[in-house]
Amino acid sequence: MTYYREILLNDGRKCILRNAEEKDAREVLDNFNLTHSQTDYLLSYPGEERFTVEEEAEYLRNKSDNENGIEIIAEVDGRVVASAGIEQVGKREKIRHRAEFGISVDKNCWGLGIGTTLLEACIECAKKAGFTQLELTAVADNERAVSLYKKAGFTEFGRNPKGFRNRTGEYRTLIYMLLDTGD
Repeated sequence: MTYYREILLNDGRKCILRNAEEKDAREVLDNFNLTHSQTDYLLSYPGEERFTVEEEAEYLRNKSDNENGIEIIAEVDGRVVASAGIEQVGKREKIRHRAEFGISVDKNCWGLGIGTTLLEACIECAKKAGFTQLELTAVADNERAVSLYKKAGFTEFGRNPKGFRNRTGEYRTLIYMLLDTGD
């Protein structure tokens, strides 16, 4: 699946959204580690995921060759500032209609419209791939993200009160959300 779009950000700069490619592996990894150090709302801490550049390149190559998943990056001023993607939940007949969504945006670029556009791009790609359900998990305290997802049409279908446990021992509630993308 391929994706390409240019947008004008809220601050007037141009942003390119496109498929992440093998050649982007180093920048995608750097952005991953940066975004995971900027907020406690993402799945892991920086350094927990020990991907090498070669492993990331392989992952991105597999995403590029896959019609049931995509990894989209956002570039501003020639630099990767965000990524988002969808991935099929499973290949078994009973669950192959479902995809999972994930996103991370450099905190320095919050509020510019990148997250909204990446979400819209992933919804479009999910529909194109034939998924009828797009799912995500959000930390309940992350009011900006939860609001964005609700605005896009996602609905809550459950909560896990101890879904995250941060390094200080504090638990965070996770919200499970889904979007019906078709029949």
